Amino acid sequence: MPPAKHRRGHARLLDYGGSEDGPPVVFVPSLINPSHILDLTPETSLLRWIAARGHRTLLLDWGSPTPVDRALDIAGHVERILLPLLARLKQAPILVGYCLGGTMALAAAARAEVTAVATIAAPWHFTGYGETARASIADLWTSAHAACDALGLVPMEVLQSGFWRLDPARTIAKYEAFAAMPAGSRAARDFVALEDWANAGAPLTYAAGAELFAMIERDAPGRGEWIVGGAPVDLSSIACPATEFVSLGDRIVPAATAAGLPSRHDVAAGHVGMIVGGRACAVLWEPLADWLSTVAAPR
Repeated sequence: MPPAKHRRGHARLLDYGGSEDGPPVVFVPSLINPSHILDLTPETSLLRWIAARGHRTLLLDWGSPTPVDRALDIAGHVERILLPLLARLKQAPILVGYCLGGTMALAAAARAEVTAVATIAAPWHFTGYGETARASIADLWTSAHAACDALGLVPMEVLQSGFWRLDPARTIAKYEAFAAMPAGSRAARDFVALEDWANAGAPLTYAAGAELFAMIERDAPGRGEWIVGGAPVDLSSIACPATEFVSLGDRIVPAATAAGLPSRHDVAAGHVGMIVGGRACAVLWEPLADWLSTVAAPR
């Protein structure tokens, strides 16, 4: 585990090394599932690969909340964890947010001085999920919220069942494919590592879970009504370079949910495959590194 450069409550900024020249690159993962999808194995690590190319690379590890944190919603994670940690850095960072972490990175970029911001498979216009999926996810929260309220937390199992509802056929198909893999093969080991990641992870605070389900149902970010730092997040107020990497085959975060940033890179891989798949380096890692080198260059 890399050393922690800074801490804020349960959260840590982990330092993956790289050059001290230029702005640091802070990767902001989703609150859902563990952050180590960006550093899955020694052979499959976007973070170590970026650091090896000379960028000072930091990862925000959100840590594990307890019931005491029940009132900390998604906006609160930006206000009380992400922004204070960024303020401790010596240079305005480049933010790279994955999935819900991208949504949060955009809010941070609208509230703080950053050098640039990129999102990877990040939802903003939640109406892009379509009415059927949104209604199904709303039903899930209707059945789960009372138990989550009593716990003060939203267990990973609740969130995982929501992912299954988005594409149940794909869930079955991936296990069928695993059954055909040679035992002990690299493909089988990678599958197990990925499934361990997908089925692990800390719970969400109750307020963060409630806000996430509300976002899907009412689309506050897409409607310009998501309040962070006391005001709605207006993407047009982001003054730094901003780009988004959008998966064309994503079932977890469909392309229709993308923010519509000034520049866009379409990625021919799925939500997780674009990070750790066999073609991830070609379709995401290298284009991301090229963009980082461009925005990190002195102006």
